[in-house]
Amino acid sequence: MAFLFGSPCDIDIEFKDQDRLPQVAVKNENKEIEHLYLFTGMENVVGTVNIKMKSGKQIDHIGIKVELLGQIELLYDRGNPYEFTSLVRELEPPGSLTESKSYPFEFSNVEKQHETYTGNNVRLRYFLRVKITRQYNSDIKHIVDFAVQNTTPPPEINNSIKMEVGIEDCLHIEFEYNKSKYHLQDVVVGKIYFLLVRIKIKHMEVVIIKRESTGSGPNTYNESENIAKFEIMDGAPVRGESIPIRLFLAPYELTPSMKNVHNKFSVKYYLNFVLVDEEDRRYFKQQEILLWRKTLRTLHSGTSRGRPNPPSGPPPERAAATTTEPSD
Repeated sequence: MAFLFGSPCDIDIEFKDQDRLPQVAVKNENKEIEHLYLFTGMENVVGTVNIKMKSGKQIDHIGIKVELLGQIELLYDRGNPYEFTSLVRELEPPGSLTESKSYPFEFSNVEKQHETYTGNNVRLRYFLRVKITRQYNSDIKHIVDFAVQNTTPPPEINNSIKMEVGIEDCLHIEFEYNKSKYHLQDVVVGKIYFLLVRIKIKHMEVVIIKRESTGSGPNTYNESENIAKFEIMDGAPVRGESIPIRLFLAPYELTPSMKNVHNKFSVKYYLNFVLVDEEDRRYFKQQEILLWRKTLRTLHSGTSRGRPNPPSGPPPERAAATTTEPSD
């Protein structure tokens, strides 16, 4: 319910079958967690606008409407959001409101191509806005955000990643990941093989990095964030040794990869392989991975349904610090 200071009415938006709608946790512009109702794909957005008049009040207006909006807000230009979706339903023609009224509304087959996203420098949001337009007074408005998630089918091509890291006459390493595209509850499986080791390595780690790019062309701004860090080896390896990797993605707040969304922003993920020697020098190699959503992640389910089982196989010979799969 919106309690508008000095307003002659209170406005409330109620979705159809609201008690049965799934909810998700979403960060708002202040980085606070909100619970929003979830919609997907081309799903209809249906509900009721309730306007409760305060005793003895009257509203003379030139129209009442509800809008469904999709916006991209950039941190450096919050005052000028980019609207990629804008739909309107007229609820009431010009007239006067003297008593409480309810108005059903429906936005059918609404294209919701992009997921809700809140990053460090950009926010993609969907919301409903009720507007009572007045001729001689300021408009009365009420906004309710909702969230969007979209599942996608598995990629048809999903090649493994094979790379080499080397320092001439000092170090030669081959490493391999089982695939290059992962769903958000997937497991990254791989191995690292040491062909030549002539430097004293102290430990080795793999870091999941999220890189958010905003703007375009020469005005592009990139910001990287370490989402998770895994120490996969502690101690000096020897030539011919193979170190297994198994990283569970489910415990982390990951989003699908996003490429050039309306020429405003992109979100990419990388696996960063890092070696640290005894003099604390760091050697690293990055590889981009593509993330996609296999199932919805809601508050009711805790984690996504249909989570895969961890891969089977012999236990690693060397202790490896990896995450454990969360329990339901």
